[in-house]
Amino acid sequence: MANGPIARAARHPGTDGGLLAWPFFDAEHREFAEALARWTAESVPGLVDHADVDSACRRLVRELGRVGWLKATVPAAYGGLRPGFDVRTLCLAREILAREEGLADFAFAMQGLGTGSVTLFGSDELKQHYLPGVVAGTRIAAFALSEPEAGSDVAAIATMATPDGAAHVRLDGTKTWISNGGIADHYVVFARSGEAPGARGLSAFLVDADSPGLTVTERIEVIAPHPLATLQFESCRIPLTQRIGGPGEGFRVAMATLDVFRSTVGAAALGFARRALDEAVTHAASRHLFGAPLGDLQMTQSSLAEMATEIDAAALLVYRAAWTKDGGAQRITREAAMAKMFATESAQRVIDRAVQIFGGLGVMRGVKVEELYREIRALRIYEGATEVQKIVIARDLLKNVEVGSKSLPAK
Repeated sequence: MANGPIARAARHPGTDGGLLAWPFFDAEHREFAEALARWTAESVPGLVDHADVDSACRRLVRELGRVGWLKATVPAAYGGLRPGFDVRTLCLAREILAREEGLADFAFAMQGLGTGSVTLFGSDELKQHYLPGVVAGTRIAAFALSEPEAGSDVAAIATMATPDGAAHVRLDGTKTWISNGGIADHYVVFARSGEAPGARGLSAFLVDADSPGLTVTERIEVIAPHPLATLQFESCRIPLTQRIGGPGEGFRVAMATLDVFRSTVGAAALGFARRALDEAVTHAASRHLFGAPLGDLQMTQSSLAEMATEIDAAALLVYRAAWTKDGGAQRITREAAMAKMFATESAQRVIDRAVQIFGGLGVMRGVKVEELYREIRALRIYEGATEVQKIVIARDLLKNVEVGSKSLPAK
């Protein structure tokens, strides 16, 4: 079958366009990508059930851990693949998994994002207790940042962390749009601890899902089914030993974590876009219109050329950001914002063109490009909407520009 799993495995990032031959990667990256692409094509379709995404995500996490792919999400000291985060490996994994199945990408990504803060800022005790289960796939992770009135504006977080004796805090408030909400074993929760106004008065805590006072109040249904929920904290008592980083360092913890994982959102979008191009090329070559293959029409060729070019441009931005971070850059705020913005926006355009090439078939459930059309939309919003990425990029450009005798402040 021309478009079956074996054919798709032959068109993974190692062979289409020579991505893995780019100087961003070393031999270990290439071996990882080759092996993951083979496993994904052969194993992932049998693990997914869109009618029961909770069970599917649990299966995917368990299998990703059992086979060893989740080693990319934690440091070697706790069972991981490399001494620290290797963002290129994370990006390759997300691109390859997303190309096959959005839920597989989701399951992998949340294991990293849901404990990235612990890896970067957690105590040795927290790392030893939580990270081995994450890498084994026996513990499902989640990242609880967003609130009903605090999405992109992290400084507006209203969930309170109130001292409760010398060794505990009480959490009170609501978190929403929480990925893995309802199936996670632990949540990284950001709350207002009051050390200073705004962003400087936040702290981060690791909260077990069975903690008294934590309840899942609503499961959220979205156009591409994923486990999402609203969480309620009511006098949820947490030991101070569960704090990640120091008091008032929550904003720093959140931004540093997103700085690692924001590029990987672009990589997932890249995977969706590559699959859309695969599907469009196959359809254009086999579908006949006016007595000739659809691909013979110049308008179709123009669309395919634009799709392929946008994909390569997005790949360059994504892997430049990842390579820069892996090279030792403390922050890649602008590079990651550019990668996330361009890759998600261009993937939306690529997938839209694929739907157009399919015509009426492109909006039928069960057709891959229709599924991709629903999958890509959220990536332009989560972990910082496109509009927020534009602000981040522009502020970085402006922060050192002198106006008269003054420099514009960095915000």
